This record gives sequence, structure tokens and C-alpha cells, in this order.
Amino acid sequence: MRTLVIAAVASCVCAAATLAQTTKPAEKPRSAASIECSKQADEKGLHGKSRRHFRSKCMKDMKKKT
Repeated sequence: MRTLVIAAVASCVCAAATLAQTTKPAEKPRSAASIECSKQADEKGLHGKSRRHFRSKCMKDMKKKT
């Protein structure tokens, strides 16, 4: 009886772990402009909101040059 209970609990734990795993969607490849703007933001030491603002402006400027 005890073995049966242990097996049932182990089965539930394994099932829960399997259900908890989700597949991650494939990431799109980054453009050269995106990589360059990130590199520039790193050099400036930008983080958070200021980094997002800088990258957004940088990407727009890169598209205008094309």
C-alpha cells in the first residue's frame, strides 16, 4: 500500500513538472542596425529607460540613412 502511494505521488510530481515546461518561441535574427545600436548603448553605459530611448532613436536614424 505504501509503495502504491509513493508511486502515485511521484507520478503527480513528474506530470506537474512536464506541464510546467513551456516551449519558447523562436527568436528573430537581429538586424545589423540593432546590433550596432546596442553596441553604442553599451559603450555609453546606458541601462533601462534611457537605453530604450537611445536605441529607438538610433534605429530610426539608421533607417533614414538607408
